[in-house]
Amino acid sequence: MSLTPQQKAQVAEVLKKSLRNALAKYNPEPHSMPFHTRLLGTSRVALHGFIHSLYTNFGTTIFEPVAVEIGSTRFKRAEKQVSAGDEISIAAQKVIQNIMNQLLTAETSPDKKKELEAIKKVCRKGKMAKVKLTKVDLFLEKKNGEVFLIDLKTAKPNAGGFKEFKRTILEWAATYLAVHPTTPIHTIIGIPYNPYDPQPYARWTAKGMMDLDSELLVGEQLWDFLGGEGTYLQLLDIFEKVGIELRPEIDKRFEKLNQ
Repeated sequence: MSLTPQQKAQVAEVLKKSLRNALAKYNPEPHSMPFHTRLLGTSRVALHGFIHSLYTNFGTTIFEPVAVEIGSTRFKRAEKQVSAGDEISIAAQKVIQNIMNQLLTAETSPDKKKELEAIKKVCRKGKMAKVKLTKVDLFLEKKNGEVFLIDLKTAKPNAGGFKEFKRTILEWAATYLAVHPTTPIHTIIGIPYNPYDPQPYARWTAKGMMDLDSELLVGEQLWDFLGGEGTYLQLLDIFEKVGIELRPEIDKRFEKLNQ
């Protein structure tokens, strides 16, 4: 299964809307760059600033709304920026810290199934503590009630980043299970594209911290998971077509800065 012509059109519209919103909101910082502007031109310098701004916020501006649109084709519920919960048991916090300690010292290898089982046993036991966790970038629910909490990340997280990601998704699981203790749950790091393509993704930075078979979806894996086999290649085609269509609007927006 992949995207139908109607779904492709809907994804394209979401992408256009997101890019146009980013263009409308972009306001170049009022600072002088006399050498840059004389060498490259005001519009090119401003365009570079816009591209840098867009790249920095590509996840929330582009990938999240597109992922929700695609996910809605296969899942009962697909939403972005959802709270996993605001309470966690003290016992679950201790279990998570123990998991982290063992992984950091290489005493154990990542095993998401066992980790979730340990958290489930204590997710509602004893005293509960209020927590304010980062929002879930992408929340998906199947018709059978199975849920997926996905944290969308940049293409090249470092080893230290994966340490924090691991703790975050374990805490998401604990807070969600505190309210929904019997729900089948998966917490995943999603990386929208493989910067090493056509070589395999260099996952050494995640090894030892993430269960690579259960906690990491990269590029084609991620998009085909959301929309079915073939979605990734279709999505690249949609991006290219939208880029060609909106190029005159983008050029016009920045040409005004030369006037």
